[in-house]
Amino acid sequence: MSDLTESAAMLRMLVGKLGRRLRESAPPGELTWSQVAVLGHLVRAGAMTVTQLASAEGVRTQSMGATVAGLLAAEWVRGEADPHDGRKTRYLPTESGMAVISSSRALRDDWLTRTLEARLSPAEQQQLTDVLPLLQRLTDD
Repeated sequence: MSDLTESAAMLRMLVGKLGRRLRESAPPGELTWSQVAVLGHLVRAGAMTVTQLASAEGVRTQSMGATVAGLLAAEWVRGEADPHDGRKTRYLPTESGMAVISSSRALRDDWLTRTLEARLSPAEQQQLTDVLPLLQRLTDD
């Protein structure tokens, strides 16, 4: 196995583990993790249809429909007619939906900040900051 292949495998494993630790640091409360993910997409990307959300999450449209129905019932999202095709409905987060996502993000950011400060020296913190643009390039479409 090449060094790059080993590095790729290690990066995949570490990113997965970090994602799990971040989820553990901010339990979803009344929401499922699927609902948190959908709200996150809507906050970042703006209004989306069920089909667009299903594609973004890699799930079936029927499954996404159930997730969106739960968010609608809890009043964390609202629907509006698609301006390009009135037969479709686009969904947007409500103020309470935005507050849920903001609170969840703040909890995860706080956990990560405290962990970085506790486990990394200032020089290591800077090394991590320096590599962020490279990681960003890996995730850009």
